[in-house]
Amino acid sequence: MDRSTLAEFLRRRREALQPEDVGLPAGARRRAPGLRREEVATLAAMSTDYYTRLEQQRGPQPSEQMLASLARALRLDAGERDYLFQISGRNAPSAATVATHVAPALLRVLDRLDDTPALILSNLGEVLVQNRFADALYGDHSHHTGLARSGIYRWFTDPRERLIYPEDDRARQSRAQVAGLRAAYGSMGPRSRAGELVRALQQESVEFAELWERHEVARRFEDHKTLIHPQLGAIEVDCQALFTEDWSQSLLVLTAAPRTEAAEKIQLLGVLGHERFPAPAR
Repeated sequence: MDRSTLAEFLRRRREALQPEDVGLPAGARRRAPGLRREEVATLAAMSTDYYTRLEQQRGPQPSEQMLASLARALRLDAGERDYLFQISGRNAPSAATVATHVAPALLRVLDRLDDTPALILSNLGEVLVQNRFADALYGDHSHHTGLARSGIYRWFTDPRERLIYPEDDRARQSRAQVAGLRAAYGSMGPRSRAGELVRALQQESVEFAELWERHEVARRFEDHKTLIHPQLGAIEVDCQALFTEDWSQSLLVLTAAPRTEAAEKIQLLGVLGHERFPAPAR
């Protein structure tokens, strides 16, 4: 771990960012350029003291998870991310870390969406980052680990995952989930994380196994759908997706027609905040 180089790199990257670059209000006039240390710490989900010690060359060696969070908070591209790992005394990011590193271009767009649900997904249905409106609508998925990080996996193994869709739309959603996974499987190969998901779901879900045999392939999202919020009820939304060049990540933006009941409900999401879905009856 090269403490001095790490400290200088973090400071330089922090000073190169402006609040509006990361979706923060500019606020009062600032004495120093760039983001404040506490702002970077908040974006990276770490304590201000921990981050400050890194910039002061006296912090512990960051874990791979911490480095991935810092790379995201500082909006590093792939080369900068790999350099951060190197000077921190860590090996090049693992396949899992690379897969969850958010594309900076998508993140810059997400930072500017502060009045409607928006989230960035991997091609395996993993929520990489979402704004507060999406958190209020979909719930917080950051606690999931292993295969359960994939929304596709949870769709076929956890009944609670389906509560956000009307019952008469769940069959279509099942087909869409499998078709999206097959597209990822085609590009990533059978020995990839996509292949691992397929093998696990074939064993755990009869429905998945039957749909997988249809060989349907699709990457696009449904343009219009109805989602169910536990307090607000049905919300009709239009969906737009922006993909990275390699189709490995997508930014999903949900909007409602102006001056409609759905538009009012979306604004209420910002007031209600996160609401857990009830557990299914057993």
